[in-house]
Amino acid sequence: MIPEHREDGVPTRRRVLALGAVTAGAVVSIRPALAQTAGSVLNCEIPVPDPGRAGSYIDANGRVVPARTKGAFPSSPRPFKGEEVKRSMATGRSLPGTDSERSRAYVNYIRRLQRGQGGFTCFASLQMPRA
Repeated sequence: MIPEHREDGVPTRRRVLALGAVTAGAVVSIRPALAQTAGSVLNCEIPVPDPGRAGSYIDANGRVVPARTKGAFPSSPRPFKGEEVKRSMATGRSLPGTDSERSRAYVNYIRRLQRGQGGFTCFASLQMPRA
């Protein structure tokens, strides 16, 4: 049997090489998982507003207000994909199917999302830096 450590406690060359091989395998298996996660983040959905407040309107500041509030916008007929939100926030372009004022209100709503609200996890994932 070949020892894993020398008498002075320093790992042998064989042990160091074995650990390196294990680590390299872990890196190879983690990279595809990160790529898959990044793809799923861009496909996640953010409803405006969250399902518990469907039918409410969104004011210009992104707050949920009662339906038919003057100057506020009806709920989005569909949730927005993470990719759409990310692009809109990065470029200032409108969310699909909206004009600039409605898009700004919806983006303000999305920025105000908090834990427990529909779409929060998706929005939080968009904020994570990618390696």
